[in-house]
Amino acid sequence: MKKLSVAFLLALCASFAAAPTVNKGKAFGNPAAPITIELFSDFQCPSCRNLHMTLLPSIMRDYVVPGKAYLVYKEFPLSQHNHSREAAAYACAAARVGKYEQVADALFQNQPAWAENGKVFETVASALTPAERTKVQALAQDPAVLNEVQSDYMEGQREQVNQTPTMIVIKGTKRWPIAGSLSYNLVKQFLDDISK
Repeated sequence: MKKLSVAFLLALCASFAAAPTVNKGKAFGNPAAPITIELFSDFQCPSCRNLHMTLLPSIMRDYVVPGKAYLVYKEFPLSQHNHSREAAAYACAAARVGKYEQVADALFQNQPAWAENGKVFETVASALTPAERTKVQALAQDPAVLNEVQSDYMEGQREQVNQTPTMIVIKGTKRWPIAGSLSYNLVKQFLDDISK
């Protein structure tokens, strides 16, 4: 048996430490799927709303549910959107009570209203029970939740995300960024091609 050097083991540990963590409440599908899709999104971005409402249901149906892809949501609140960081904090808080998807749906469906009037929590509350509302409202102020939003954002910067939405498609050691509004047929063709 070959001896492993201390330097090699330290480098290996550092690579695991540097790997981004995944909030299981914001991840869907099988983590062992051959493809991972990291979706960097801003709840106040109209293009993200379009992707969430039109493209994402097909990706979920055709790739995530059958185990072909693992979808991980990442927060990327843009500074020009006044309420997007607040929305991201509420969504991350909702993930901790198992309601990320429901809160994301409510935020995107009602985006024109809360983006205008700033009533983010009222929109979030519509997807939660009274007990969940209390928990989510408190968790949204928790430094761990605020750090998660910032950590996702910093990860996006390291990935050179410069617009939302951006999907980072990962297979093995290969990473492909797909940014902006795309048709499902183009995304499907790409995912099918790299699945071969």
